[in-house]
Amino acid sequence: MEPAAAAALPASHVSAQGGHTAATAARDLRRRQYAVLALTFAAYAAFHASRKPPSIVKAVLSTDWAPFSGPSGTHHLGELDLAFLSAYAAAMFAAGHLADRADLRVLLGAAMLASAATSAALGAAYFLDIHSLAFFLAAQVASGVVQSAGWPCVVAVVGNWFGHASSRGTIMGVWTSHTSVGNIAGSFLAAAVLEFGWGWSFLVPALVIAALGVVVLVFLVAHPSDAGLELDAMEVEMNGEGGEEVELLVEEKKEVQVDDDEFEMEMGSQLPRAIGFLEAWRLPGVAPYAFCLFFSKLVAYTFLYWLPFYIRNNAVAGQFLSHKASGILSIVFDIGGVLGGISAGYLSDAIGARAITSVLFLLLSIPSLILYRAFGSISMRHNLGLMFISGYFVNGPYSLITTAVATDLGTQDAIKGNSRALATVSAIIDGTGSVGAALGPLLTGYISTRGWNSVFFMLIVSISLALVFLIRIARDEIVAKIGARH
Repeated sequence: MEPAAAAALPASHVSAQGGHTAATAARDLRRRQYAVLALTFAAYAAFHASRKPPSIVKAVLSTDWAPFSGPSGTHHLGELDLAFLSAYAAAMFAAGHLADRADLRVLLGAAMLASAATSAALGAAYFLDIHSLAFFLAAQVASGVVQSAGWPCVVAVVGNWFGHASSRGTIMGVWTSHTSVGNIAGSFLAAAVLEFGWGWSFLVPALVIAALGVVVLVFLVAHPSDAGLELDAMEVEMNGEGGEEVELLVEEKKEVQVDDDEFEMEMGSQLPRAIGFLEAWRLPGVAPYAFCLFFSKLVAYTFLYWLPFYIRNNAVAGQFLSHKASGILSIVFDIGGVLGGISAGYLSDAIGARAITSVLFLLLSIPSLILYRAFGSISMRHNLGLMFISGYFVNGPYSLITTAVATDLGTQDAIKGNSRALATVSAIIDGTGSVGAALGPLLTGYISTRGWNSVFFMLIVSISLALVFLIRIARDEIVAKIGARH
């Protein structure tokens, strides 16, 4: 159409044409966002599925595989958890720094393939009849290092696509269920093939994460700009009554020709500076949430690594369950965790208060653990119900802090929307939490020899300390809510 003809068109026709273009662009954006959510969800679920086998095979190793079957067997099992989680925590800080600077698609895919290799190495120990504690520890350290790149990458990718979403807590609550979904899948896969030899419990999840790693390398679009989209130019809201998509602002992408030198100069001035490690620690809210997660993750990972062992060694209705049944039964905790994470995200969006939501879940998790320990052995119904409730409240704040809170803090006004800070902030929060995650399973390996009441006491003390770090932020949220009403 000639420019003169276009100018002669009625204004209503031009407006309708622009609205059609805007609606098409919005649908394309939403489709790509869903694709990114699905792929990053599957990727991180695979990471967690590959972490689950050590907890499933613990009871088998403690009975007939040296060096874990001797008098110091449970101590060595705890040290095995420590090797992975301490390496994971230490490498996490560097991984976040790297993710802010590297190609997220390549880094994530490579980390998944390397994780498959380390998981396969642990499985090979069964087939090669390896009994060296040093070998198991080395494999776990290597696994922790390569897996540390997973979390900063997926959080940064999702933050790139959903950085301005008003329902971030709900989106992240649903998305972060990948942790529990991965635990469920890993438990099921590892337990299902356990009867063929514990080595298969490592090899099958390794094949899954390797396959998904290839998919990530081929299909993941890490940033809207990689697909030729300008996310900042398009804000989409949902109408509260009809649920219709309303375009608030759509700007057509203009073709501008600049010479190479001018283009490089403009791009250099537009790209935000990657935030420094110490600078990220000083951001408002980062330190309190990081230390809260230290204790929250200590509790969550104690269940992740020791719950099947606990079920196997504590009779339910007077009967001890098999290794396979114990592993499958532990899935109920993670099912509760899925719903807990989603509920925490939705509630925090509804009331606009992340800290208050976290404190509420932490408070309710204390009586949940007491009831599970006291009455979980009465019957299978009691065990399943109380395990579900414990998972719901334990995983709620853990999921909320590692996702929605980390994204909020990584894109807050104090850093003027610097998206390159997101992976660093996420790594600091999750890395600090991972130090607690390393400590919990290690302490359980030693404390459990004195009785499981002592282990649950440790968990309750940890939850109480997590609450301490959020009290001030929760108080500020309450004061702000009261002030807003006046």
